Amino acid sequence: MANWHWKVVRQFVKERFGRVLGRSSCWNYLHRLGFVVKRPKKRLLKANAEKREAFVAAYVALRAEAQASGAKIFFVDEAHFRADVELRAKWVLRGEPALVDTSSPKFGEKATYYSAVCLETGEVQAMPVLGNTNAETSVAFLKQLREKQSEPLIVIWDNGPAHHGPEMREYLTTPDLKLRLIALPGYSPDYNPDEAIWDWIREDVTADTCFGTAAKVREKVDAFFAGLAERTAEVQQRCRRDLQAQADALVEAASQLFAQTKHVDFTLESV
Repeated sequence: MANWHWKVVRQFVKERFGRVLGRSSCWNYLHRLGFVVKRPKKRLLKANAEKREAFVAAYVALRAEAQASGAKIFFVDEAHFRADVELRAKWVLRGEPALVDTSSPKFGEKATYYSAVCLETGEVQAMPVLGNTNAETSVAFLKQLREKQSEPLIVIWDNGPAHHGPEMREYLTTPDLKLRLIALPGYSPDYNPDEAIWDWIREDVTADTCFGTAAKVREKVDAFFAGLAERTAEVQQRCRRDLQAQADALVEAASQLFAQTKHVDFTLESV
């Protein structure tokens, strides 16, 4: 699990064998030993494996419940997009520097959004927020989501502080609300398909671009969200996460077990 880059290989070979290799030779050794370059993903050490496993089973039940009742499941999250450059990889000619211009806007120049994605339909709902998120803004987004959907709603989001508070408790007492809130297990952003929406925006909209002002960021991000109405299939493909894969595997395993038990001859078993 070491961070094996070419300088580490050179240091290892020098200490073990007394030879000094060049950069190209070190890269060749890494490739020959089966190493490849990958963008790392965070390994969430604080995540509770048992709670995550239990949530997968609960999610399977939620999907069945939604299908039976005609409810829609939306995954919800919030994100900030700053007006300054968000550096990503870019193509440049070999030997040329990869440079991006910036006007160094203030740290507070940012656009904040809520979004919600339904994997079954590919629908995406979004709402910009002026300032920081809190219980009041979370209620405002849930109201927007509720107004645009006629079906019962199941909303799955994290257990962040913006999702709690007196405003939220008061809103949930609304008669005939037909809205149920489900909290993800702690430290499990990889279980939230809505995270893929933010990655998509950072890849297609904000990558290597200095917008200068929050207003310009919102202009571009708003246009991106508007275009998603015509890209539902791509939304479903991009937003599928480990949670859905594990849930499908659990359903498949249960189906196979049920199929096996159907072929047992209980008359012979009782003899």
